[in-house]
Amino acid sequence: MPDPVSNHIPDKTRKTRPPELSRSARLHALLASQELEFILEAHNGISAKIVERTGFKGIWASGLALSAQFGVRDSNEASWTQIIDMLEFMSDATSIPILLDGDTGYGNFNNMRRLVCKLEQRHIAGVCIEDKLFPKTNSFIDGKRQPLADIDEFCGKIKAGKDSQRDDDFCIVARIEALIAGWGLAEALRRAEAYHQAGADAILIHSKRSRPDEIIAFANAWDNRCPVVIVPTKYYSTPTAVFRKAGISLVIWANHMIRSSIESMESISQQIMAEQSLTGIEDQIASVDHIFALQGADELRRAQERYLNPATETQALVLAASRGHSLYELTEDRPKAMLTIGGVPLIRRLVDEFREQSVTAVTVIAGYKAEKLAAAGFDLCINEDYQDTGELVSLASALDKFTDDMIITYGDLLFRGYILRDLLESTGDIVIVVDSARHVPVSDPPDYAYCSQEDDRALFMAEVTLKHIAERKKLDSGEPSGRWIGMLKVNATGRAQIEAAIAELQQQPDYRQLSLPDLINHLLAGGKTVNVHYINGHWLDVNTLDDLDKAADFTHGQS
Repeated sequence: MPDPVSNHIPDKTRKTRPPELSRSARLHALLASQELEFILEAHNGISAKIVERTGFKGIWASGLALSAQFGVRDSNEASWTQIIDMLEFMSDATSIPILLDGDTGYGNFNNMRRLVCKLEQRHIAGVCIEDKLFPKTNSFIDGKRQPLADIDEFCGKIKAGKDSQRDDDFCIVARIEALIAGWGLAEALRRAEAYHQAGADAILIHSKRSRPDEIIAFANAWDNRCPVVIVPTKYYSTPTAVFRKAGISLVIWANHMIRSSIESMESISQQIMAEQSLTGIEDQIASVDHIFALQGADELRRAQERYLNPATETQALVLAASRGHSLYELTEDRPKAMLTIGGVPLIRRLVDEFREQSVTAVTVIAGYKAEKLAAAGFDLCINEDYQDTGELVSLASALDKFTDDMIITYGDLLFRGYILRDLLESTGDIVIVVDSARHVPVSDPPDYAYCSQEDDRALFMAEVTLKHIAERKKLDSGEPSGRWIGMLKVNATGRAQIEAAIAELQQQPDYRQLSLPDLINHLLAGGKTVNVHYINGHWLDVNTLDDLDKAADFTHGQS
């Protein structure tokens, strides 16, 4: 069945294709495969999508994991309707077959009939039921004290399910608890034969021992009368080759997604609690954009483009025309922006940071060895006269790329992603980023920023404006408020102001040598407002050999 989310928008060019096998048919094929097959646990829509994207052919909707994500015990405390509701989200999010861990079938034969009906309505491929009494308790909790269902009653439940299914390939897997309950191999085989005769499509044989001996003994005695499914949670160290040799059909990795997520959440929550900050963990966890991707945000974006008026796209202009003479022979055959940090060019890291914040329209303004910057992922604009001109001429060479929502930045910057994110969310016609940290060593003369207010970190994103930028401290202005890092954002009004300022500055005799700070100071002198977004560290510009060493540490999470 096609993914119902990713195919909302009709594709009129799509050719007619043969119908795909149903999910039930694909699960049936996994059970009947001559190769050992594997499925992995999932417990909600996003974990199910991850399982599919990883490459698994099927999903195990684990009773333990489903109850855990609801925060209740694995003892039928979550109702079967709540389980069905979650399965619907999982089914909508994926296209591979889902096998439900259906406990005991949530009641007697009549409950089983209704369960199969509701599962098929939601395109669930099959259900596994276990021969214990309702309400059940997880097999690994006092397993030997748990009574087993009457064989005839359980066979009736299997028959009721098979009689109720509309898809001939819908799978019912009978799970045998005899080994868990201590009843031995003979009883497990007796039950397996009865369940097979009642119509079960496969037998799941379960064990809580740390070695697979009794599982292998069962498989050998059963001799493939119908497919055998196992759950090696306890005997996890067994080589997979052992299962292949024994003729096992399907291995279920039954609870590892929920267990890994719990460990990660506990670790991250403890770190946030201890540090009272997010800066230490942001690079360790999935980005919000990654979540958006799993949720199908791209499909929604395409739908918005089709059905709504498109919003203005943010443009990034990156000044990368210089060689970087302070880096000596390292830039003899390439511009500074192509130096590699941890095997990745500076410009690639910068473009990737933009992409992380959904800024996909990037123009790199090149000069020295411009041909080295030609790469997929950004447009290229060339300042042919880069040797004899300053930054403002480079920026002016890209005037045709200006948009009403724009980031302008130097091409030698490394920074934590939150800096760009917060800048994009800031308000003001023109906003520059100023680092108020006074302990940060610099290799080149900094662009000192003198602002209307010092950085009060208790007032995040307070209304602060720029007075002027200076390469040297101005003794008559007191101490600077911080250092401009070489990044600014403009909106439609700011764009118009910058275009007008460039036109005015082009009439000056020193225009060809002017820098971005000169442009900003000209705007301020003309009465324009430039807002300040304060940060406190977590960035680096690469100007010297020493900076390269610092950059290597920076990209490994040190700042």
